[in-house]
Amino acid sequence: MSKLHDFNATLRWTGNKGTGTSSYRAYTREWTLESDGKPAIACSNDPMLGGDPSLYNPEDMLIAALSSCHMLWFLHLASDAGLTVHSYEDNPIGTGESLPDGTGRFVRALLRPKIGLLPGNDTALADAVHGRIHNHCFIARSVNFPVEIDAQYFETTQAD
Repeated sequence: MSKLHDFNATLRWTGNKGTGTSSYRAYTREWTLESDGKPAIACSNDPMLGGDPSLYNPEDMLIAALSSCHMLWFLHLASDAGLTVHSYEDNPIGTGESLPDGTGRFVRALLRPKIGLLPGNDTALADAVHGRIHNHCFIARSVNFPVEIDAQYFETTQAD
């Protein structure tokens, strides 16, 4: 039997410069993202659409959520498989497509984790763990674009 989970957030538009949306340039695309008991995050639109490039945008957060979910499941399944992970860093890339009518979408994501493993750990087993994550991660199971993994491993005896 399935179990439902609720995830909550509060989004508050902060871009009213005094005249609301009286014209396209009369407001900014900034808002705050909050969840109970957590610090607020200042956000904006994609810079291509008039957003502030110094703030997170929805596309940044989607690729970060996908990468984070993958990492957490990798750590869990790697531990279950007897792999000892000392470090994990990812620099994911989400590829978006903008159409002439102004609509857009993600067409793919590439996760590029660099993972420090205890010497002697089996990298083929680590690759197999990556292959099982899509069955577990809420985010990966929810997106409608392909998610590719290009993992690199190195040996380490300590956290890097």
